[in-house]
Parts: sequence; structure tokens; C-alpha cells
Amino acid sequence: MMWRTSVVSRFSSRISASSSLPNPRLIPWSRELCAVNSFSQPPVSSESTAKLGITGVRSDANRVFASGTVAATATTGEISSRVAAVAGLGHHYARCYWELSKARLSMLVVATSGTGYILGTGNAAISFPGLCYTCAGTMMIAASANSLNQIFEISNDAKMKRTMLRPLPSGRISVPHAVAWATIAGASGACLLASKTNMLAAGLASANLVLYAFVYTPLKQLHPINTWVGAVVGAIPPLLGWAAASGQISFNSMILPAALYFWQIPHFMALAHLCRNDYAAGGYKMLSLFDPSGKRIAAVALRNCFYMVPLGFIAYDWGLTSSWFCVESTLLTLAIAATAFSFYRDRTMQKARKMFHASLLFLPVFMSGLLLHRVSNDNQQQLIEEAGLSNEVKPLRRKKRVAQPPVAYASAAPFPFLPAPSFYSP
Repeated sequence: MMWRTSVVSRFSSRISASSSLPNPRLIPWSRELCAVNSFSQPPVSSESTAKLGITGVRSDANRVFASGTVAATATTGEISSRVAAVAGLGHHYARCYWELSKARLSMLVVATSGTGYILGTGNAAISFPGLCYTCAGTMMIAASANSLNQIFEISNDAKMKRTMLRPLPSGRISVPHAVAWATIAGASGACLLASKTNMLAAGLASANLVLYAFVYTPLKQLHPINTWVGAVVGAIPPLLGWAAASGQISFNSMILPAALYFWQIPHFMALAHLCRNDYAAGGYKMLSLFDPSGKRIAAVALRNCFYMVPLGFIAYDWGLTSSWFCVESTLLTLAIAATAFSFYRDRTMQKARKMFHASLLFLPVFMSGLLLHRVSNDNQQQLIEEAGLSNEVKPLRRKKRVAQPPVAYASAAPFPFLPAPSFYSP
């Protein structure tokens, strides 16, 4: 009995002695568990930690992991702040470039250039890469011209309510930065047109940039003739597109530029009347400032609307479009002329705004009609032969006193701004 008691007591003492020492297999596993539990589970009580005998080991592991976590968090926060700063800076300058380029106006210029390109392809398949290169080059040139315009007019824009928040007057971008942007955009656009289309298109684009930035812009502060010079600037892009597609300039290529030239006069006359006070504050010499009653600018707008009436007949007679375009163009032109006549009779802001909105609608509809009713070169040749045949039988018809169709007048006596077509012989 005593032997059994001594054995049991001896075994118990060994168990208690071994429980007071840390288990070498338990320590590594306990370390990892404690590190994980420090995030996902509540901390182990001091009592149980003391029983396991790993209090010092766990606290050291926590300190090391906590210091690593703080360093990683600081590094992540620093990277995030830098990325946010770069993104904010990029957004700021992108917004400045967008406003310097007058992007919406430049897109309208690109649309006229693209229409000219499609019309200039004739019966050939439209080259979509060529169309894209032409539009991209035109966009760069337009962005450069508009940026230079704002660089030269910083002091004027600062005095006008609708322009004082532009990037340069508001100080959001520096003048050297804007000059660098305009230079890079203009040079890139000219090089793109020269390398991917032809030198004629690149020359027209470069000439238009110079005309807009260095002739039209200073004239705005010198003489009201600036409106007509600006109309020439707006008429060149479709000619540029035609030249990019065909490599030459023909009589038919002048129809859309002529429409743009005459369209811009009522458009800008309405705008000048609506923004008369702003233009006076900015120091611009617009015709509206020398016409307090508005009767003169209304007459100029109405006259130029009527100048657009023959364009549909000329487009058909020269073989550019089908006969349907005559009807559509005439109705469209008479519609904008009606708003101009309404402004002429009652020269109020409401009538001027109505004419301005009509001018905004006119251009896309007119260009869409040209694209929709354009004919191929084969059809043009057929129309030319028919026109020649009708000229041969004219003497016989004169005896019967048969009236000539309206297009015959366009062939025999074309509108003053355009020469006679090459197939006409008197």
C-alpha cells in the first residue's frame, strides 16, 4: 500500500513539474495563433496565458506585428495620397485643356471637315482610317487655334461675364503652359495631316490656324469686319476635308464652304445682339455696338439667309446631290430666313435668340441632307451628259417658248461667289 502511494505521488510531482515548463512543440503554434487572434478574436486572459507560460513570447510577437502593420498602413496611405494627388492634377489640366480648346466648338469644326471628306470621296469607298486621321488632325488644329485665341485675349476675357472663368483669366493655368499646349497641338495636327493625308490638306489647316489666331483675333478689337473674316475661317474646314479625300479642290468642293460662310453671318449677328453688353465690356468692335437699333444687323442676317437659297439648286445642277436636296435645302433656308425676317421686324432679345437657335439647327440638317442625297461620280457624269443634251435642244424649245427649269439658271448664270462649272460651255 505504501509502495503504491509513493509511486502515485512521484508520478504526480513529475506531471506538475512538466506542466510548469513550456512545451517546445506548443510555442511556435501558439505564437501564430496569438498573432491571428489579435485581429479576429478577443485577447486571451492573463490567467490562461500564465498557465500556458507564453506571456512574454506573445507580447513580443504583438509588438513586432503591430509595428509592421503601422508601417504598412503608413506606406499604403502615402501611396494612396500620391495617387489621389496625381489623379487630381491630371483632371485639373485635362479640364483646362478642354476649355482652352473650346472642345464643343472644335467638334463642330471636325464635323464639317468630316462631311467634306465624305463628299470628296466621290464614288470611291470611304477610307475610315483616312477619315479618322483627317478628323483628328482637324481637332488638333482647332484646339491650337482656340487656345491661341484665348492667350491673346486674356485681359479682354477677364472683363466679360461669360469668359472670366476661363482657365487663363481665372489663373488655373499659366500662360507658358497654355502656349506649350497650343504649339504641341498645332504642330501635331499639321504633321498628322501632312503624313497621313496630303500636303494640300495640311497647308489649308495651317493657313486657317494663322488666319484665325493672327488675323481674326486682333481684328475683333479693331473693326467690325472681323465677323466676315471669321466666316472665312469657318468655311475652310470642309474644304480641308475634301482636299484630304481627293487631293484637289474642285467647283463642287466649294458648295459646303459657301453654305458655311453665309450661315455664320446670321449666326454671329444673333450672338452679337444677345451679348452686346459683354462685347462692349470686353472691348470688341462688333457691328452690333455701332447699331443701337439692331436694324442693320438684322438686315445683314436676312440678306445672307437669302444668299443660301440657290445652293441646293447648284448642288443638284453640278451633280453633287440628287434633286431631292433642292427641295430640302430650299425649305430649310426659307425657314431660317423666316426667323431672320421676324428679327428684322421686331428686334428684341427673344427674336434674336430664336434666330440663333434656328441657326444651330440649320447646319447639322443641311450637312445631313448633303450626305444623304450625294451621288457618285458615275451619276454625276450622267447628269452632266443630260445637261449637255438639254443645252443642244434649247434652240428647238425656244421656238415653242417652253419655260426652262430653275436649275438652268444656275448653269447659265451661277451665283456671284462661285465660278461656272467646267462642263458648261456658253
